[in-house]
Amino acid sequence: MAFMFEDLTNKFETALKKISGQGRLTESNISDSLREIRRVLLDADVNYKVAKKFIDDVTVKAVGKEVLNSITPGQLITKIIYDELAQLMGGSQTELTLNGSGVTVILVVGLQGSGKTTFCGKLARLLKSRNRKVLLTAADVYRPAAVEQLKQLGLQVSVPVFSAEHKDAVKIAQDSVVWAKENGLNTVIIDTAGRLHVDEEMMNEVDAIKRVVKPDESLFVVDSMTGQDAVNSAKAFHERINYDGIVLTKLDGDTRGGCALSIKAVVDRPIKFVSLGEKLDSLEVFYPDRMASRILGKGDVISLVEKVQEQYNEKDAEEIEKKLRENRFDFEDFLKQIKMIKKMGSLKSILGMIPGLGSQIKNANIDEKEFVKVEAIIQSMTREERRTPKILNGNRRKRISRGSGTTIQDVNRLIKQFAEMQKVMKMLNAGGGKKFPFMNNKNFKLN
Repeated sequence: MAFMFEDLTNKFETALKKISGQGRLTESNISDSLREIRRVLLDADVNYKVAKKFIDDVTVKAVGKEVLNSITPGQLITKIIYDELAQLMGGSQTELTLNGSGVTVILVVGLQGSGKTTFCGKLARLLKSRNRKVLLTAADVYRPAAVEQLKQLGLQVSVPVFSAEHKDAVKIAQDSVVWAKENGLNTVIIDTAGRLHVDEEMMNEVDAIKRVVKPDESLFVVDSMTGQDAVNSAKAFHERINYDGIVLTKLDGDTRGGCALSIKAVVDRPIKFVSLGEKLDSLEVFYPDRMASRILGKGDVISLVEKVQEQYNEKDAEEIEKKLRENRFDFEDFLKQIKMIKKMGSLKSILGMIPGLGSQIKNANIDEKEFVKVEAIIQSMTREERRTPKILNGNRRKRISRGSGTTIQDVNRLIKQFAEMQKVMKMLNAGGGKKFPFMNNKNFKLN
């Protein structure tokens, strides 16, 4: 899986290196870097007018800035560009509008193939986790299997789906809101029909649904891989139905980033969510400042911490820490950690959130299949073997190898690596069983 905006990040880093070593930012010594950044933006399919304004704004703020003793010109221009990127994408996070009482209606629109129906399922899952009582409405009466797809998504997230045999999408949407009220549900997500391109018939239907159900929130879902075509369709939809927010899908693919950087400036509507894969838990609230940090290769520690907190509760974390300190961390614990890490997303995307690691891992061959192999090996062990690895003799290892479909070398390598990890933890805790002493070392740094 590609790291989000990997190519754009690499090009930004290359362009910003050109200004390092200068004592002061002047029009002369930043012109080359900004010319390169302008080229980077256009290559990423950023709208021409948006790119020009961005460079003009950065130039105005950068020229003549004194470089303090504690920072370099490269750091200063990076900070200015970071601020402008965040502003370009909306400045601050915009919350979804949800009613505290009564039924909240969310209308979801977009072109066919944008990931609209899948997004409805993801949003239902997210809102359900926030204790909302959700109903999905199948108002796409044209695309073959659209209703069945939504029903399957509803089953996966344990949310009811409202549909009807007739083809009147407006009435289906209207009836679903009534049904939600009658059945004690407080959130209705309406999946509407899309087309391969913007047409009058689709716009008329979406407009009619909006006028009848009067949604609290209308969201436009767009495939971020389609670049300026996405921005153009966003503009056409907005001119007709005046939606409230944008959802960018397929950011885990080979997207150049132009859509994310252009769309807010063109339609003046906030990006509210980004979708990073097909899994129903791969939906993120959009934070412009965090995205700017990722694009510049500076990581995103806050989002990483939030992902970790979603998978770990305080009690689990304390138990793991205690086992590590007491050298009782076994293969069963290791298997639990692997499963939790997998739930957080691709390993490369997780590592990319750590400041300083983004550029280091860009060419690294991180094989997600290794997780599968390790899981298979551990799952082929008996409970006793997982808890007491020292009993893993030659015969046991051969049985584990056959049972996991791996080689004996794979099994030996994992056991050796695990033993080495235990030795390191034992050394770190040799100073009296206190919390890891290196964490309090003034020379210890995370970068």
